[in-house]
Amino acid sequence: MEKRRYVLAIDHGTSGIKASLVSTHGQVKDSVFHPTPITYLPGGGAEQDPDDWWRGVLAASSSLTARGAVPAGDIAAVCVSSTFSTTVAVDSRGMHLANALTWMDSRGAPWVKALMKGLVSFEGYGLGKILRWLPKTAGGPTLSGKDDIAHVLFWKNERPELYARAHLFLPSKDYLNGRLTGELASTYDAIQLFWLTDTRNPNAIAYDDGLIRLAGIDRAKLPPLKQSVDVLGPVLGDVADRMGLRRGTVVVAGSPDHQCACIGSGAVRDFEGHVYIGTSSWVQCIVPFKRTDVLHSIASFPTAIPGRYQSVNEQDMAGGCLDFLLNNVMYGPEGVSPGERPEDAYEGLVRTASGVPAGSRGVIFTPWLNGERTPVDDPSARGVLYNLSKTTTFRDIARAFLEGVACNTRWSLQFVERFAGRRLDPLAIVGGGACSELWCQIFADVMDRAFRRPVLPRQANARGAAFIAAVGLGEISFDDIPGFMEYDRTFEPRPEHRALYDGVFDAFTAIYRKNRSLFGRLNGR
Repeated sequence: MEKRRYVLAIDHGTSGIKASLVSTHGQVKDSVFHPTPITYLPGGGAEQDPDDWWRGVLAASSSLTARGAVPAGDIAAVCVSSTFSTTVAVDSRGMHLANALTWMDSRGAPWVKALMKGLVSFEGYGLGKILRWLPKTAGGPTLSGKDDIAHVLFWKNERPELYARAHLFLPSKDYLNGRLTGELASTYDAIQLFWLTDTRNPNAIAYDDGLIRLAGIDRAKLPPLKQSVDVLGPVLGDVADRMGLRRGTVVVAGSPDHQCACIGSGAVRDFEGHVYIGTSSWVQCIVPFKRTDVLHSIASFPTAIPGRYQSVNEQDMAGGCLDFLLNNVMYGPEGVSPGERPEDAYEGLVRTASGVPAGSRGVIFTPWLNGERTPVDDPSARGVLYNLSKTTTFRDIARAFLEGVACNTRWSLQFVERFAGRRLDPLAIVGGGACSELWCQIFADVMDRAFRRPVLPRQANARGAAFIAAVGLGEISFDDIPGFMEYDRTFEPRPEHRALYDGVFDAFTAIYRKNRSLFGRLNGR
């Protein structure tokens, strides 16, 4: 038998660094998690210190390899998955010059709005401007200010000394790759939300000088581009020693979290969809065409699979809503329960909700705690607990949080299906939220779709990174991946809840329509 080889998959999420040893056929052997903090600032700021990420990579990787689940000689590559649209300004050595602006940071919104305005406008976009972007990129900078281009414009206009000092602006994945190898580059998929590449030919994606001039960004500050499956080079010798790796272990360029989750869910063929439930959430599927839905911020994006596109609709807060309830209401210095948040806090919250009937006794929660980006691009939208009464209990509220996230995902799904031109059923479900049997069933019931859950759904990003590396090493093809997938359960929608959840969903979307202008007045739009 051929000896099994492994990939050290680095899954960089909002809450921390997960290092996993995954075989080139997708079996997870072992995993270690290291938390990293985030700082929220006035005006929509959300920053992280890249040194915290790097310490997390070293700590998680060295701890993992020290366990000895896989001999160092069997680890063939390292591959990184990281949060999409988190941006780092670096010097010529690849060292960061300031905190990274995360995918939640919206302080660049005024500068994007100024860039995209015009004499004739539609939904805040100048017609002439958007017609410059759409044919080439299939979209354009979102007015919420959470894309990479908004982060760069924020630095240029409000931190000009930092902008001037920056050698390159890198997606977070590529910053970590730079620390691993000393090579500074990005990939076709990771650079997408800079909105400066021509993606009309997915096999020949390149920067567009016209868009770069229009955005007013220095071309020299943008990284060279590669495919996600390209080998960047070996891990630096001293870094390999600290991580417990064999010297000469290579790094494959990798992909952002969206694309890694897609591949790690097994949904790699055209019109196969998946739902990811983590801090944020998205609905995504591979499509064989380049298209744009301007009204709902859906476009054909490059994927980690060379020559292929994906469509995706992302909501800002999913599991992050549970964190809000746990950190801001239940535990911590402002919480109602004394003491530290317990390790099984998520499981406890789900247990609290488990005895409540479908529909949460009429309580509806809208999960727009950080505004929303799709299917509406509205940074002023906010969370609402709707229809409380004197008999409402915390148990009802807990279930309403779970149902509210599912309602928002249903809202996203209907536009992704319209974009794809077909019903997506069944869907794969992955991410930390998929570990909850109750939440998976709520998603199936609310969305009226069957959900297939892969084994170890929390490891979808790591599994996807390992598959990308395995393709880059020439050990598998992307077409092989469905044959490697294992599913532990399928959640079927229950017909007895269909009418109830149709009514809840209608009320959910009405809450946004009727309160959109109020959100804008209250939150400065």
